[in-house]
Amino acid sequence: MEISSAFICLLLSFTTFVTLGSCHNLPENHVALFIFGDSLFDPGNNNYINTTTDFQANFIPYGETFFKYPTGRFSDGRLIPDFIAQFAGLPIIPTYLKPGKHKFTDGVNFASGGAGALVESHQGFVVDLETQIKYFKRVEKSLRQELGDAEAKKLLSKAVYMISVGGNDYLTKNSNASQEEFASMVLGNLTVALKEIYKKGGRKFGFSNMIPLGCLPYMKAQSGGPCDDEVTAIAKFHNARLPKTLDKLKKELQGFKYSLYNIYQSINERLSNPSKYGFKNATTACCGSGPYGGIYSCGGKRGVTEYDLCDNPADFFFFDSYHPSEKAYRQFAEMMWSGTNDIVRPYNLKTLFEDEASSIHHPNIVNEL
Repeated sequence: MEISSAFICLLLSFTTFVTLGSCHNLPENHVALFIFGDSLFDPGNNNYINTTTDFQANFIPYGETFFKYPTGRFSDGRLIPDFIAQFAGLPIIPTYLKPGKHKFTDGVNFASGGAGALVESHQGFVVDLETQIKYFKRVEKSLRQELGDAEAKKLLSKAVYMISVGGNDYLTKNSNASQEEFASMVLGNLTVALKEIYKKGGRKFGFSNMIPLGCLPYMKAQSGGPCDDEVTAIAKFHNARLPKTLDKLKKELQGFKYSLYNIYQSINERLSNPSKYGFKNATTACCGSGPYGGIYSCGGKRGVTEYDLCDNPADFFFFDSYHPSEKAYRQFAEMMWSGTNDIVRPYNLKTLFEDEASSIHHPNIVNEL
């Protein structure tokens, strides 16, 4: 006579609490999503820390187009991880610091607006990458308690880990270190974080390279020109080093797989030819004030109360002085998810979620983006 696993779990529940974890088996094809980084990925963690409005977006008009209320996301709507979760068949990934009980089996988002790979970047106002990794370790422990060691290990090894970090380090650089030395520090801290995730079972990682920082409306307003090439130069240097850093990890860490999206190229294409991608304006922020909408006044709660707001954020590539609109984020997410080797390599995120990477031949060396 065949006895169902559900009946066995029912019997176990009357006799012991120790083995209950084995009764929380997840679907065989379940892949969780864990998210780390800065304002490009922050779903509102900064709502729950002691910081200033410079590092928060929990006021109108943020969130106006999709959520219809401000969630803390630095956009008019959803961010890249929200779309990736949707494409992967997952719910919106929970915000780690939001009070209440969370279900971590789908993953969790630790990202914090303003955060860097270096602890000193906006120190005291944000949740830096090192602290985000500490939070992840707490989640890993919680999952082991909930699911049991074997099932938790399986979940963590099948999960995809998305990370967006580095931009704030470069924008706040006040070090005398050369570009090469400073980028080495940023990528060194990123490497430490990745190895910590790997130790806890992480194997599949999603990244984008650095955006053209000097072309943000804020930076253009500061420099008084179309783009600040000096600021963008360090982004280019980072982008030359990042693939080499990831390939080194791939050689050192068995089973390490990654997806690297060339967001730098995608943004430059949209700034050069906005109408091709459905934008009427890729020069000025939808929400802000001053030249290019570059004064960071969106919402009127950051020291400047007056600000301009466009009628339709979908017409604009930039929503505020630093951040793209939801429409732009959707386009980026679609390319990260299913883009070809000319824009995302060596795998796209869809491949990593479906875990087919090992059966597909790709060159071991990733060309510089």
